[in-house]
Amino acid sequence: MNKEELYSISFQLILHSGNARSLAMEALQDARNKDYEQADQKIKESENELLQAHKFQTQLIQREAGGDKYDIPILLVHAQDHLMTAMTVKDMAIEIIELRKEKSIN
Repeated sequence: MNKEELYSISFQLILHSGNARSLAMEALQDARNKDYEQADQKIKESENELLQAHKFQTQLIQREAGGDKYDIPILLVHAQDHLMTAMTVKDMAIEIIELRKEKSIN
């Protein structure tokens, strides 16, 4: 895989991770407004974006496991950071939304 391909995958990771993070944040806003149905929908959309990002990440991992060697560009490191942040935000959003749901029942 050449540097252009690594950059392309990096941009896909950033795109899908950014979308996932934004959707998780929107879900939190929906939950704040007590629109739990919309919040749950946004979380599902966030998870779908993370799935797309994960496919690109898996592609890299499989190729490296198959013997490909890479000079890792900073852009790829940045993309991985976006992915991990988005995953954390989504997980925290799920917990916060559940807490808001519980509080609204009581």
